[in-house]
Amino acid sequence: MKEILYLEVPISDTATVCSWLQSEFDPGNWEKILTPNGFRLKISSKYTTSSANFSENLPKEISVFVWSVQRTTYLKVFCWADTPLPQEKALVQSLTTEIRKRFPHQYPEPPAIDLSQQSIFAALAPYYPLTVKFFQKMPNGEYDLNRAYWWEQRWREGVRNPKQPRQVVFSCIGDRGQGTGDREIPNHHYDLIYIGGALGVIHAAVMAQLGYKVLLVERLPFGRMNREWNISRDELQSLVNLGLFTPAELETIIVREYKDGFNKFFDGNNPVKLRSPILHTPTVLNVSLDSDKLLRLCGQKLKAAGGEIWDETEFLRADIHDSQVLVHLKHLPTQEEKQVSGRLLVDAMGTASPIAWQLNGGRAFDSVCPTVGAVIDKGFEPGVWDSQYGDVLYSHGDISRGRQLIWELFPGAGEELTIYLFHYHEVNPENPGSLLEMYEDFFTILPEYRRCDMEQLVWKKPTFGYIPGHFSVGSSDRQVAFDRLIAIGDAASLQSPLVFTGFGSLVRNLERLTTLLNVALQHDLLTRRHLNLIRAYQSNVSVTWLFSKGMMVPTGQFLPPQRINAMLNTFFGLLADEPPEVADNFIKDRCTWLTFNRLALKAASKNPALLWWIWELAGPKDLLRWLGTYVNFGRYALVSALLSAWLPSFLIWVKPRLELRYPGAWLWLLTINYAITTGRPRSPQQVANQELHNKTLRCGGA
Repeated sequence: MKEILYLEVPISDTATVCSWLQSEFDPGNWEKILTPNGFRLKISSKYTTSSANFSENLPKEISVFVWSVQRTTYLKVFCWADTPLPQEKALVQSLTTEIRKRFPHQYPEPPAIDLSQQSIFAALAPYYPLTVKFFQKMPNGEYDLNRAYWWEQRWREGVRNPKQPRQVVFSCIGDRGQGTGDREIPNHHYDLIYIGGALGVIHAAVMAQLGYKVLLVERLPFGRMNREWNISRDELQSLVNLGLFTPAELETIIVREYKDGFNKFFDGNNPVKLRSPILHTPTVLNVSLDSDKLLRLCGQKLKAAGGEIWDETEFLRADIHDSQVLVHLKHLPTQEEKQVSGRLLVDAMGTASPIAWQLNGGRAFDSVCPTVGAVIDKGFEPGVWDSQYGDVLYSHGDISRGRQLIWELFPGAGEELTIYLFHYHEVNPENPGSLLEMYEDFFTILPEYRRCDMEQLVWKKPTFGYIPGHFSVGSSDRQVAFDRLIAIGDAASLQSPLVFTGFGSLVRNLERLTTLLNVALQHDLLTRRHLNLIRAYQSNVSVTWLFSKGMMVPTGQFLPPQRINAMLNTFFGLLADEPPEVADNFIKDRCTWLTFNRLALKAASKNPALLWWIWELAGPKDLLRWLGTYVNFGRYALVSALLSAWLPSFLIWVKPRLELRYPGAWLWLLTINYAITTGRPRSPQQVANQELHNKTLRCGGA
């Protein structure tokens, strides 16, 4: 018996596929015998002459059958013979062609709805029945489903109209006419105005403690997240180093610290040499946080330092003037419009940010991870999961309706589990990526992933969002700033290719971003040229975008269903064979140039087909872009090797003379210092020494 065909059929209705196979597909000169899940084909007697060299012990048949997993149909064809049967190849080609024609890719869109006439539940129930059913079981389910629908519509609008994004930032520099010019300052004037209260409040609280007058604007009720956050303890330490939290306060927001994290991808259809053991990452995302409490605590810190929070308030537009930015807002409950002014506007609105789309036009983001999930309070049977462990990256099946679905599972307090389902996705107007389709998948296939009775689960809240990615070639090929405006977090595409969202990247780069911004504010370096230096670019992160590209199924194309799992198993199998610190550094964006090249060569040696697979997925244009990124990675590695030994100490020595006389040069040198010291693997002593250098460099208030 030999497998001769394996296809993904992008439809959840397996019965329809089976019916089409049995009643409509014409196998030509083969005798079709129906089976419960497909059919068998017996070769016609005119092809079985005595001269045919077949084993008498085999039935000389072809078996075609379908099955369903991950809300997707799969088809396999097996040949029961020890040599190819006559017309076998033609049959396989015909079946592939006909099934692709009959069941092409479909990218359904959420319906247009009018919530003045019906509830979100009633409007979406015909299209997403399980999503509506289980959101109704959540405490704020109606509000949260409205939010998910709004976010998807906003994302689709941005993807489909990238060349004519909605203009929300207007430059009035040099305009001294009547109206909202520099001579008209509203009653509310701030140093910093943050739009977006999730990642924004962390950054805002640090800046408020430095003495700046800060306003935080949040569209939702403040302090409630549609995501949970996980991180490692050593990365979380930066919040203590910056003085945002005391060690005791930090412990109050940690709800679980587990022993180990697992990384495993489905390999049932991979060749034996491309199967891999579990990769253990005990210090990756192993600290689970109470995100709502973290936000509230940051809000308290912000207010204690004199800052303000305006929640349920929507950003409308910003007018940039010579010495201020005028921000137009709307308080949603009352529909009252307000104006506030500040020295600097900080965009922390995430992927839905209209500012990010405007600044970057047709290339706001290169990739995205549509992510859905839920916090489940309890309901799993004992033995289903041990809360001392987490799933960092896991797949339980092959490509599903044009996506390689990946799970994450993080234990929380008590019996609580936070579970995510996501996939890597190209930004494509025809197929922007759907949260609601993903939720229907999530509620359907969760029992396939972790054994459970869906009716017994107690749902605490949903978790969802679009996590963006930008394929950087260099440190300045994405606009993160305008005059008197800067973006942080997901709005700046501050994200790692593997497991870190904007939260992990922001926390790891928080000192860098706040120190540089503090220098810019102190010396009024608030032009686009200076603010664009303040970004968390890492060349070793940038070079790995090809890795995430390899996990995307191009829109409209069909890949062998097992292809992406084979690629993931190739690389994660190598990491599993390495010392634990190699995987830890790679996943935490601390991979060196030498380690990256060594692993890449080992991967190519283990699986030579990998190079061709990447060529098929990326294409020549993106491969050329990546070669530029790789050259830049090597250049950064060389510069870092030349400067890292002496530049930090030199900056401490030159700071008193240089900063006051040439503040622009000082900001530029600080940017270089962070670029060569961020994302490098270091010993505990090196970490301590670097923290001492950084503390000396950032000393000084507003």
